[in-house]
Order: sequence, then structure tokens, then C-alpha cells
Amino acid sequence: MSETPPAPPSKDTLSNLMHEDRRFPPPSGLAAEANVTAAAYADAASDRIAFWEEQARRLDWGRPWTNALEWEPPFARWFEGGLLNVAVNAVDRHVDAGHGDQVAIHWEGEPGDTRTITYAQLKDEVCKAANALVELGVRAGDRVMIYLPMIPEAVFAMLACARLGAPHSVVFGGFSAEALRNRIEDARARVLITADGGFRRGRPNALKPAADEAAEGTGIERVLVVRRTGETVPFTEGRDVWWHDLVDRQSAAHTPDYFDAEQPLFILYTSGTTAKPKGILHTSGGYLTQAAYTHHAVFDLKPDTDVYWCAADIGWVTGHTYIVYGPLANRATQVMYEGTPDTPHRGRFWEIIQKYGVTLLYTAPTVIRTFMKWGEDVPAKYDLSSLRLLGSVGEPINPEAWIWYRDTIGGGRTPVVDTWWQTETGAIMISPLPGVTAAKPGSAQVALPGIAADVVDGDGVPVPDGGGGYLVLTEPWPSMLRGIWGDPERYADTYWSRFAGQGFYFAGDGAKKDGDGDLWLLGRVDDVMNVSGHRISTTEVESALVSNPQVAEAAVVGATDPTTGQGIVAFVILRGGAADKGPELAAELRDHVAREIGPIAKPRQILVVPELPKTRSGKIMRRLLRDVAENRSLGDVTTLQDSSVMDLISAKLPTSKED
Repeated sequence: MSETPPAPPSKDTLSNLMHEDRRFPPPSGLAAEANVTAAAYADAASDRIAFWEEQARRLDWGRPWTNALEWEPPFARWFEGGLLNVAVNAVDRHVDAGHGDQVAIHWEGEPGDTRTITYAQLKDEVCKAANALVELGVRAGDRVMIYLPMIPEAVFAMLACARLGAPHSVVFGGFSAEALRNRIEDARARVLITADGGFRRGRPNALKPAADEAAEGTGIERVLVVRRTGETVPFTEGRDVWWHDLVDRQSAAHTPDYFDAEQPLFILYTSGTTAKPKGILHTSGGYLTQAAYTHHAVFDLKPDTDVYWCAADIGWVTGHTYIVYGPLANRATQVMYEGTPDTPHRGRFWEIIQKYGVTLLYTAPTVIRTFMKWGEDVPAKYDLSSLRLLGSVGEPINPEAWIWYRDTIGGGRTPVVDTWWQTETGAIMISPLPGVTAAKPGSAQVALPGIAADVVDGDGVPVPDGGGGYLVLTEPWPSMLRGIWGDPERYADTYWSRFAGQGFYFAGDGAKKDGDGDLWLLGRVDDVMNVSGHRISTTEVESALVSNPQVAEAAVVGATDPTTGQGIVAFVILRGGAADKGPELAAELRDHVAREIGPIAKPRQILVVPELPKTRSGKIMRRLLRDVAENRSLGDVTTLQDSSVMDLISAKLPTSKED
């Protein structure tokens, strides 16, 4: 990285402060055998719609489509007239093609119990679950809520719903009863699938009591309960039924129907909403087309040899697209893990990779930075030589975490694909192609073939290379959200009104273009800091801090400042072995940021903290950090993974201020 003076702020844009000069070309062997080559960009550019039609033909259709795209902004219909069954594409067709003995899922429970599920067994379980739901009265179009831990039944349930044409709505098992109730009521669900509980951090974690509280007084008529922990839970006769009592006695034969490409597949509620729940609606044909293609292209999956692991939770869109639908449509063998990375020890991830010979790993930057904090000696105890590709998802990854991931976990030889997408986009939109792209640490780089993305200023005008602004999508894409459930006006206002004149989709992320035109994500524009007239991204300052070898993770916020408008307050976690030297360390880090990206970005304060406030999905809650920085009372902390973290952080503030 080289020091550059800050550019003068342009109209309603973001300052572009950091530069990254390191480049990592694809390994020659991977490039020679890559699933997708550079030709895909030219193919998509010559005829974008025909390109997506070709990708749709990778699926099995009961009837071909008559019109690839009907676009009446902001509403799209992809593959009109086509009929397909999503579950058949994920399971049945592989069994019919002779791959029934291939392992679909290596499941690892947190306590160490395991299950190995082949595609033939997966088909049987999905068919039995579908028959059970029919017995409970579920029909095409009915909404089914799923509130489960990371157990195979979560996959069975999702695919059973898809098989019946009944949209599912999965609610993350860490959410409260009130959050579940809000989603049940908004979706008007009739059936809820839950469990007695799951295992987390070495202990049973009950789910059924929260499910009961959420279902009370709603339209839920039946509750299907998986026995996982064996703990005693309340049971309502006539409403509740055990999975093993109902599903296990069903026939493994089920004749699927074929549904329109625009049949709703799932509703997924975005986290952190404070008003009416915002249910993102995805449909079938276009979603599965892009889920399967992007998984094939970005992860370079070879179904006969690879073992793939997406270490997300099924409750998030990453779990939907890159655990269930994309990988299974591509006949992947994958790992699914119930627990946390440090249970019963900090080497659990690497133990699992060694055990199953994982070749493709997809996880979040916040997890990677946690591993950095724990130190290189932990993964060094395990054989990680099977890995051939690493992926990052969920938020921008800072360059030093990217390098650590590649070098420490990937042995300095694996490509890293930094992916940008959202619940709303349904599938990956921007990412390197591992056999094509010379990777830049920290950059998602370019839109995938068939995707049209740009960075614009506040008037919707594209910024030049080297500029920063707002990330927009300028053309419809197959896996795009089809709306907000039951609220088309809110859908148009939320995602399409900011640049209504241009017809751009904008969901709140800032980005910059480097000198080559490659894209760097700068996080939510809500997190941008305005320092002396410069609109500075939290991501860039955090990346500068983590590039110091003493820092494992950082979060920065803007706090009111009478001189500069906002001052930068940084919260940092030190790497294992680094000492908190008080004011001396703070001075070192402030000077380091000044060298990396310029004096304008020097933090006003630096606080060394033991942890950062994160949701159970790993998102840093900067709102709470701003409350601390401005000495306000804390807002709602119920969604935090560990609410006691805020007490520890607040206690640091009075003795940590730098002049």
C-alpha cells in the first residue's frame, strides 16, 4: 500500500483513500481446468439475455420458457412460461443420472456426532418430508415457517417445501420469539417446523419454548418438531407432532408437480429491521439459474472430486443459496456444521477440513479476523493441504485479512474469491473468477458475466476510475428479489427510488473504482463518516488499522466533533501476543493510519477492547459503538451474540481518549 494525499471531495461521493498494489494471478493448473473462462464476459456482453438463457439450460425444465425476460421497472419476470421443480433439480435428477451413492452432506454436530447423507438418501428424506407436509394440509402457495438449528432436517424441510411449491420462510435459530412471531404474522404461515433445540458452545440451546411463544395467537395450525437435544420441552396435543413420529412413517415415493418459473420459492426477512418486517421474496426459475451458475463459476466446483463447505447458517441467504440450492443443483458433496468455530476448541474448523478433505471453503471476514486474533499456531496443527480455493462473504474483507486467509489457511497457493451480493440480489453479483482474475486483496473486482454494476455519484452519473460513490445495478438479473412480501410500494421506494430517473437498483452500499476500474466495497453508506468535508468509509480506516501487525480486528465510527464535524473513533482487538501499551500503542496506530491513507483519516480516539458488539450472524453493530463514542445510553442490545460486551467496551472509554 502506498500513501496518497486525500482527494478533494466531489459532489455527494466518497473519498477514495487507500491503494493496493499486490496482485495474485490464478494458479496455472486451476486456470487450465477452470469451469468458466474469460470468454464468458464476451459472451454475456454480446447478448446478456441469451447468456442467461444458456445458464438456465443447465437445469432440468418440465416445459421450456417462451419469454426469457419481461421487464416493467421495477418488476421482472424471468423465463416466463417455463415449468420446473426446484427440488427435482437439487436432488432427483442426480439420482436419476446414477449418482445416488454420492455423498450430498457430511453433517457434523457440535458434540461430535455425525451423519453421512447420500443423494439417494436425501431424495428419500425430502420425499417423506413432503408427504408429511401434505398430511398436515400444506398445499402449493401455503407459507411454511422453519425455525431450526443447523441440522440436516433444515435442508430436508426447505427442499420438501420447494417440492410442493409451498414458499418457506426460514428464521435464524438465534432470533427471539418476538422476531419469529412478526415473521409468522407477516407471512401468514399455517405450519411451523422447529426443534426441541440445538447445541451451541457445548450446551443444549432450546428452541421449542420460543417457538411456542411465537406461535401463540397466530395462524399457526400445526407445529412439526425435530428431536435434536432430547431435552424436555412443552408439547401441545393436537397441534404439535414429532418429526420422527410423522415423517419417518411416510412413503419415500412422491410424484412432484412442476411449477411456473415465477412460483414463489421463499421469503427471507432481512435482519435488524425495526418497523414492519421486510420479507424479501424470491421465485424459482431465475433464482435457481443464478444460484447454480454462480456457484459453478465462482467456486469452480468439480462434483466428482471437490468437498465444499459454506460455513454459514441456513437462516441467512448465504445458507439458502450456497448451502442448499446452488451446491445441490450442481451435485456438490458438502460439509454442514452445527456449532461454533471454538467448540470444543479453537481448531474445530481446521479439524473438520482435515477430517473431510475440504477443498472449497466459504466463510465471513469477521470469522477470518477472529482466527487471526487466535493466532497462526492454531491452524498450523492441522493438515489443510486439501484446500484449493477460499471464499469470503458478508462484508468487505480488509486486505490484511485477505492475505492472512490466503497465506495461513491456503498455504500461499489458493485463490481467494471476495464476493459481493445481498439477500435482495439472491446470488453473487461481483466476484473474481478464480481461473481468470489476477486477484487484488480486499477487492471484489468486477461484476460477474451477465451482471451490470456501476459506481455513481449522487446524481446517478458514473464516477471515473479512482472515484467513489454509490454501488448500483443497472440491469435486471435472474435471481433478483421480486418484491417485498405483500408490499410492492415499499419495494419500489426502498430499492428503486434513490435513482428513479435512471432505473438503477440501489440498496445502500458505497463503493469505489480503482485505477483499473475494479470495484472495492466500502460498506453501508449509513456508516460513512464526514471528516472536514471528506466522506470517508469506515471500511478503509478499519483496513488500515488491521494492516498493522498488532491488530486483529477493528471497527470505526464517526462521533460528533466541534472542529471537523465528525471525529473518527476506533475500537481495536489486538492479535494474540500483542500488548496493550496504552497511549503509546494509540499513537503508533494513529500514525500508522496516517501513513497508510493520509492524516485526514487519523482516529481521534483508539480504544483497545476484548470483543466487538456483533449479531449472531457476525455483523458489527456500529450503532452501539456510536452510542459509546458519544456517551449516549445504549439502544436495544437483544440481537447481540453477547450483550455483556457492551459493558466491557463502555468501561474502556473514560481512560482511552487521545487528544
